[in-house]
Amino acid sequence: MSDVTQLLHALDAGDPKAAEQLLPLVYEELRKLAAARMAQEKPGQTLQATALVHEAWLRLVNPEDPRLWNGRGHFFGAAAEAMRRILVESARRKTRWRHGGGLQRADLEGVEIAAPLPEDRLVQVSEALDALEREAPQAARVVKLRYFAGLTQEQVAETLGISLRTAERHWTWAKAWLFQRIRAETQSGNSA
Repeated sequence: MSDVTQLLHALDAGDPKAAEQLLPLVYEELRKLAAARMAQEKPGQTLQATALVHEAWLRLVNPEDPRLWNGRGHFFGAAAEAMRRILVESARRKTRWRHGGGLQRADLEGVEIAAPLPEDRLVQVSEALDALEREAPQAARVVKLRYFAGLTQEQVAETLGISLRTAERHWTWAKAWLFQRIRAETQSGNSA
C-alpha cells in the first residue's frame, strides 16, 4: 500500500495530521493536473492553476464533509471532479451580468478581430457531461479524467482499473456522444 493510500485511510479514520502529511505527497501531481487543465482554457483567465489546486484541496479534505477514500485512484478522480466543478462555477459566474457577462476583456496591444468561443462552452460541456454520467457513468469518468484532469489514456486506465483499450473505447464513444449532445442543444437554442 502506498504512502498516499495509507494517509487517505488515516484521513478517513479522523487523523487530524493526515491531511498535513498528504498534501506534500499529492500537491505536485494535483498542480500538474490543474496546469494541464488551465492550459486548455482561453487566455486571460483570472483563475490560476495554483488557486485551482488550493480550492480543490479545500473541497477534498473539508472536515465538515468527511469522505471515505478507496485509494489513490478514487482521490484523484474526486480531485478531477472538484476541479471541473470549480471551473464550471467560475464560467457560470463570468456569464452573469453582475460579473460582466457578455463583455469581453480586450488587451489593447494585441487587439484582433476574431469570433471568440462562447463563454458558456464550459457550462455546455459540463451539462452534457452530467447527462452522459446518467447514461454511461464509466465513460463520464474517463472524460472527467481526460478533459478536466488532463490525464493520458494510460493514466486513466490505471486510475480507473480498466484496460487501456476500454479507456480508449469509452473516450472515443463519449467524445462523439458529447459532440452530438452539445450540437443538438446549440441548434435548438439557435432556433428558439
